[in-house]
This record gives sequence, structure tokens and C-alpha cells, in this order.
Amino acid sequence: MRSILDKITAFLFIIIMMVMAGCSKSFLDRPPLSQISADNFYQSTNDLRLATAALYAGSPWGDWNYNCYLPVGDVLSGNMAVGYWGDAVQLNTFTVTGLNGIMIANWKSMYKVIAHCNVTINAIQQKAPDSIAGRNKNAAIAEARFIRGYAYYNLAVHWGAVPVIEDNSKLIISPLINRIKTEDVYKFAINDLTFAAGNLPAADVAGRVTTWSAQGMLAKVYLTAAGLNRQGTRNQQFLDSAAKYAGNVCKNSGLALSANYADLFKTQFNDNPESLFALQWAPSGSWLEGNMLQIYSTSAEISANGSAGWFGIGPTVDMYKLYATRDSIRRKATFMINGDYYPELNAAGGGFKFTGSCALKKHVIGTAKDNNAPTMTQTTSTEHNALLRLADVYLLYAEAVLGNNASTNDADALLYFNKVRARAGMLPAPKIDADSVLLERRIELAAEGQYWTDLVRLSYYNPAKAINMLKGETRVTFTISGGVLTPASPYGVITPPTIQSFTFPIPSFEVTANPKLQEPPVSYY
Repeated sequence: MRSILDKITAFLFIIIMMVMAGCSKSFLDRPPLSQISADNFYQSTNDLRLATAALYAGSPWGDWNYNCYLPVGDVLSGNMAVGYWGDAVQLNTFTVTGLNGIMIANWKSMYKVIAHCNVTINAIQQKAPDSIAGRNKNAAIAEARFIRGYAYYNLAVHWGAVPVIEDNSKLIISPLINRIKTEDVYKFAINDLTFAAGNLPAADVAGRVTTWSAQGMLAKVYLTAAGLNRQGTRNQQFLDSAAKYAGNVCKNSGLALSANYADLFKTQFNDNPESLFALQWAPSGSWLEGNMLQIYSTSAEISANGSAGWFGIGPTVDMYKLYATRDSIRRKATFMINGDYYPELNAAGGGFKFTGSCALKKHVIGTAKDNNAPTMTQTTSTEHNALLRLADVYLLYAEAVLGNNASTNDADALLYFNKVRARAGMLPAPKIDADSVLLERRIELAAEGQYWTDLVRLSYYNPAKAINMLKGETRVTFTISGGVLTPASPYGVITPPTIQSFTFPIPSFEVTANPKLQEPPVSYY
């Protein structure tokens, strides 16, 4: 599978690219390129920290963040609709093929991230001298294994059975490899995250993952894998593991939700304590080296380079209707509706009043001046968008405690479930069930790439319900005039979803390069 290697067959090239990858200067002080070589790197704890810091951003993540983060997590799931993008229309209409550019970017990006992690892990094990304390080596390896575990989880959610690669150099000799059974891909991710949880510190500099990050991700992976290949009920042992790890984060981390929901998506609050894993973007860089989410901005006056974004994207009719009247805090921080005023956008010009019908607000951070980032461009937003945050783990905990029960009024589950609701100004729930947890996750995490994963998790053990949820969606945006909501025209003919809609075809170029991908998956353990 040489295509997965992309440009990573040369060991020294990988080291240089990892260390020089785009990262915030507050997070990584880069050494001069002339000082880096296979012989003189990985020689100190500081070298290890430089190498792992480079795993948090750069072109692999840039391509994924641009192409996949919102289109897959939110357009595919029915939270949002985007126009003028053919590959996104395929997502919205359940007609994805092996040639879909968005899913190709998803696949390639995750394997590039994995390759960078593999090289880092192997180099530390082989190059780091005994003078570096073992705990420091393990902590660096744990960072890489956390990120690798996240990537394999993403691959398992979208493709199920995929190749598992631990040493990319072996692909040079033997590039044709089999897919691994889905349950073993999840097990591999669990093993990586378990190592990370045991070897990462309880606290670190802002932006780096900790044991709480790893335990939060472990909860998510266990909760997802609990329903795999089951009908009606989930694996209780896995549910218990999910509750254990999520509960540990909730009760023992010392972390708390930020007071203001909207602050989570402002750059002055980057890497806040609620952020458990966030991509670390720099305000300048080459194409696909930065955070490109600002391309969804709707107006020149709130864009870094004085021109509006490239894609119109906004909530679907059904997503908008999910927000209760009381839930204006989360709605306004996530989606702009006609008349909304944002003092933090174009602050020097007196703020910004949205005059359209509906648009994305979350990840739209305003001008370079708004963010005190003079080198920020339209394609290098300085938002460190979180891929895992504390509210997510609170809701994972509630779902894990609910487990296979029809409903629960468990005090701990309600405590953390209602903490999320209270911040949003919502009344506390007296009990929870599967529908209320899924709804709360959908609203709390809208436009954060999460809802499709939640639907896949549901499809594992209740496929009929997951399919019906997709069938019932009005998958278009809307206009509002005189208080009347009018759905927009659909962006394509929607093919009725089936259980196959929850697993994507492997990119065609990969199947051509490696025919073994068409064979039945094999065991890894």
C-alpha cells in the first residue's frame, strides 16, 4: 500500500517534517533546520518534546480539518448543509463512492498522522539514549500513541476493517497488506490509549494531552465498541470500562466546564482547561498547514484577508428546530440567525450584525485584529479547535451509566448531564434515556464533527433506529423572512439510507494499488 506512505519513506525527511510542521510558537520553539539530523536528534527530553509537539498540527491534520471535520461530522449526519461542493453533496445524499475527495482526504490524512506517530515512537525507542529518564521517554511515546489511537478510532468509525500499521518502513518491502477486523482495530486504539492513560502526566503545558485526555478518549472508544456486531444490547464489560474512565475524568481530574459556552470558540480561550485534545494551529503557513475553518465566514468584514469565505454552510432545518427557546446560548454560539449581533467580530468596527438567514458561527473568529494575530490569513485561523472536550466526556459518562437501561435517574449520571445543560441555561433533567442523551450531544457538540460518530455508535446495536433517524432528516438549509422559515432547495436527490450508509467504500486508488484490501479482513491479535 505504497499510496499510504505518500511522502514518508525517508526517515530523515519525516523527522524534519515533524519538527518543522506548523505549530503555535507558544507551543513549540523550532530549532534551525541545519541543526536537525538523524544522528543528533532525540538526544534529550527537549528533543522528544519537540518531536511530539509537531504531531498536533501540520499538513496531515490541515487536509483533514479542511475537508473532513465539518463535512463528515456534521453535513453527513444532517446537522448542516453546504452548497457548491460536489463531494459534500455526495455526503448529504448518501451516494459516496470510492472517488469521493472528502473521504479520500480523511483516509490519507489519518494514515499520514499514523505514519508520523509511528516514526516518532520507533525513533524514540531506537535513538533516545539511556541518559533520558524512562518516564520521559514513555511520556513522549504516550503522546504519539494517544494521537495514533485517535486516528485509528476515526478510521474504524468510518471504514470498519482497515489496515493496521505500526512500522511504515515495512511497507517499503511488503506494501500489500490485509484489512484488520473492525473489533481488532478498536482493540488497537484501546491499547494505544491505555498506554497513554498510564504514562501521560495529570497536567502539562496548555495544548498537550494528559492522562485525562487519554481516559476521555478511552471512554469514547469503549462506548462505541460496546455495540459492535450486537443487536439491541451493548457489551456490558465495555460499558463499564467507558463509565470507569469517563467517571474518573469527571470526578478526579479537577477540571470543570468553562463558565461561558461561547468562550470555548474564541481564540483568547485557546487550550482552556475544558479542552482535552485540540489541534495546535499557527497564524501563518503554507497551503493545508493551518486551520482553514475560517473559509466558512460569511462576510468580508469578519474575515482575516478582507474577503468572504468560500463555502456557504449553515444549519439544516431540523438542526435549527432542535434548539429550544431557552437554548439561545448554544444556538447563537454555533449558528448565526438574522439579526444576531457579535461584539467580538470586527470589534474595531463596532461589532458585527448578521443580516443573512443562517450561517455557521462556531469557528468563525473574525479578523486578524480581532485575534491579535497580524499574520493570520483566511486559511490559517488561530483557533485551536478541540477534538475532545470535557462536556463531551460528561455526556459520554451519562450514556455509559445509562448503558442498556431504558432510562436512568442515577445521581452521578444526572449530575454531569445536567452540568452541561445548566451552562446552556437549560432546566435540569429528572432522568435520562438514549434519546435525551443523543439529543444533548447533538446540540452541545454541533459543528464539532461529532454527531456522525454518535450515529455510527447507535447503528452498531440499533441499526433500524439509526437508519430511521437519517431518513427523517430535512437535509437542507433555510431562509427566514417575517418570522417564516422556508426550506431551501435540496442540493441533490437523497438516496434512502441503509445500514451500508454507515460504512464507506475504501478509496478506489488504494484498492487498485493493493488488491488485498478486497479480501475478507483478518485478525490482528
